[in-house]
Amino acid sequence: MKTLLLMRHAKSDQINGDTDEQQRPLTPKGERRAMEMGAWIQKKEMIPQFILASTSQRACRTAQLVAEASGYAGEFRFEETLYMAKADELLKVLQGLPDEIERVMIVGHNPGLESLIPLLAHKVEALPFAGVAVLRLPVKKWAALKPKTKAKLVDLWRAKKISSKVDVTPIGEESPAAVEA
Repeated sequence: MKTLLLMRHAKSDQINGDTDEQQRPLTPKGERRAMEMGAWIQKKEMIPQFILASTSQRACRTAQLVAEASGYAGEFRFEETLYMAKADELLKVLQGLPDEIERVMIVGHNPGLESLIPLLAHKVEALPFAGVAVLRLPVKKWAALKPKTKAKLVDLWRAKKISSKVDVTPIGEESPAAVEA
């Protein structure tokens, strides 16, 4: 049984005339929500073994913040093919993963991530900014993952709802424990 965490990038700034779409940075609130989600992933003991992320700045930064806040120490793979990928393209990437990886996270974009949920779990769910859908996949090999796979949507974490349940210190600030010590 494999576990798939689908995470939509955190809230990013809007584009202006000088900004390339792929270079949009996270807002300060987006950075905080990504860190909160990382802390939540750690609290729920769902730290992935491997993180795949789109090459857009907002997805890369989201993945980095989640990794830092969750204690993830593994490798990242940033893939251009994940930028605005459709559900079938996401499946192809997953099918190519090594079978020793049991839990993987993809950090990417809608509508692709959001459309992968009903394709695999037969359930329509919205995936908001910094949201994470946790799917259990009844396969032993990633290559066996198909559109007809009957995955189970185990959880859907919305950053807005978990923000009051975790405590994270913004990057560059000392934690209260560090200040007191």
